[in-house]
Amino acid sequence: APEAPGRQNLSGAAAGEALVGAAGFPPHGDTGSVEGAAQPTDNGFTPKCEIVGKDALSALARASSKQCQQEIANVVCLHQAGSLMPKAVPRRCQLAGKMSPGIQWDEVQAPQPADGPPVRIAYMLVVHGRAVRQLKRLLKAVYHEQHFFYIHVDKRFNYLHREVVELARQYENMRVTPWRMVTIWGGASLLRMYLRSMQDLLEVPGWAWDFFINLSATDYPTRTNEELVAFLSKNRDKNFLKSHGRDNSRFIKKQGLDRLFHECDSHMWRLGERQIPAGIVVDGGSDWFVLTRSFVEYVVYTDDPLVAQLRQFYTYTLLPAESFFHTVLENSPACESLVDNNLRVTNWNRRLGCRCQYKHVVDWCGCSPNDFKPRDALRLQVPPAPQ
Repeated sequence: APEAPGRQNLSGAAAGEALVGAAGFPPHGDTGSVEGAAQPTDNGFTPKCEIVGKDALSALARASSKQCQQEIANVVCLHQAGSLMPKAVPRRCQLAGKMSPGIQWDEVQAPQPADGPPVRIAYMLVVHGRAVRQLKRLLKAVYHEQHFFYIHVDKRFNYLHREVVELARQYENMRVTPWRMVTIWGGASLLRMYLRSMQDLLEVPGWAWDFFINLSATDYPTRTNEELVAFLSKNRDKNFLKSHGRDNSRFIKKQGLDRLFHECDSHMWRLGERQIPAGIVVDGGSDWFVLTRSFVEYVVYTDDPLVAQLRQFYTYTLLPAESFFHTVLENSPACESLVDNNLRVTNWNRRLGCRCQYKHVVDWCGCSPNDFKPRDALRLQVPPAPQ
């Protein structure tokens, strides 16, 4: 009897034909749909082990370079052998549930706390495209000589990089990353970029910052620098990350955390199913956050198996920056420092923002927030207080 499409491998003369039939694309618009992605290629690649599963076979058929095909095959073979993903991760948090104290913005009116000087912020700006004026507008709004500014420009945008380098030369507390990555939507490269930038910021001589805040060029402050500094100075031991606020098992499915992904050829390839490691609480939400220096040091420098094994898990995860820091913090000794708010006002309209618009770079359907329009002015003037 002929082998089922999902079990066919790449050996044999008819491998190319089998792969086309094994793609098994879900209907248009479904979660995880790869319809509309790159078309199958035939460059004679043969993996070193028997590849099974329609997702892995589809990825191998569609990958355009032999280097990417080899990486996909290596990842799949390791996963099939059970040697890629951690099966269990040690939990360091002593709490049974999530710790998220209520913090109100009106506290910023209180006198400056006596337990230390005003905090200093390291702003990490992640930019791409050509909107130089938009970036300059943001920097003009958030710039302060007591803070620090580190800018990563996507490797694909050389014009923007030249403009940013010239801009940074004018300020002693502003630098551009001496390295660049291609940071695609949902890609593992975004988390790698953040972790490398965090280490850079920790090692810049004289940059004694207290909080790490990531920004994009489309961000704009709704509070003054004085208000933000006063608020963070009163909460200098807190980490601010926004959780999904939904049933956790549903979040895992919607986010694709139970699927294996690999990034190559500027694409996130879905390669099959996997198990969530035992022993920990997996969480996630927004990939915009406000983190303390001590937590950043822990993530970057610790030899704790919790962080090392979660790094391995999230290397092969879709949208890793939306979950890695949440999961590390909630399972770490610093879990009590979590505040379930990222100090952002975001315009979500699922009907407009969830249209599978990233199928050309990822084998999944995702959502993005929407622009603020004039009718949203009231929301921007009176942001909701953190809860």
